[in-house]
Amino acid sequence: MKLKKNIATSGEGFIFNPGNGDSFSTNEIGTEIIGMLKDETPPQTIIETICAKYDVDQNQFERDLDDYLSQLKDYTILE
Repeated sequence: MKLKKNIATSGEGFIFNPGNGDSFSTNEIGTEIIGMLKDETPPQTIIETICAKYDVDQNQFERDLDDYLSQLKDYTILE
């Protein structure tokens, strides 16, 4: 999965979709995930990176990541 090319993001968690004018904000972890998606990081690497950095349960984070990616799809942020 990757972000659409026209999506604008900031290091503070702001996401702007110029295609439809929608804007969103996300937390620190969401901002890191967005950055990794921009770099086309594989999902398993995202999971490993976040779990190691934040010491979170991998099974829980996998579910949370699935939910987050579904939201990004719903908001037409992902290709």
